Amino acid sequence: MLGGQVKPLIRSRKADPTEQVHAVPNRWGHLIGLGWSAVGASIGIALALWLVANEQSPFLLASLGGTTVFLFALGHTEPAQPRALFGGHLGGAFIGILCYQLFGDALWVSVLAVVLTMIYMVTTRTIHPPAGANPLFMVHNHADFMVLLNPVGAGILALFLVAMFWSRLQPGKEYPVKWW
Repeated sequence: MLGGQVKPLIRSRKADPTEQVHAVPNRWGHLIGLGWSAVGASIGIALALWLVANEQSPFLLASLGGTTVFLFALGHTEPAQPRALFGGHLGGAFIGILCYQLFGDALWVSVLAVVLTMIYMVTTRTIHPPAGANPLFMVHNHADFMVLLNPVGAGILALFLVAMFWSRLQPGKEYPVKWW
């Protein structure tokens, strides 16, 4: 210290008693909202899995778990909006299938598919992080283009519809925030 006092980085202030009174209802409101989201997420993922369950390849549906978190807990964020949701999942799956169909299932093909999917999502503004797993699943499972319809398309459509409907049942919430 050179000739002076150090100013605190965080300034303290006196607590306002009314803030403490309002903190409890906000906490309860948050918990109720979280519970509401959990119930909606349960319905959404159960419906999606029921519609598209594939006993031969259960891991193909793993990215739907991450999507459930985005749609029901982070529905206001950019990656949860329809453009990113559908574009990310379908684009990533398509790239993975195409890479497998052209080059087989070697490790470098999986790497290429993920990197191409990342580039695609960034350049098209369709970043949906759970969909980054789709190209790996497509290459590993030797997927054909019909997988775009079921389980990928049907699974994300089911989650999307439940999220859209469920959000409208809760006052003050509406999903999607923007369509495109």
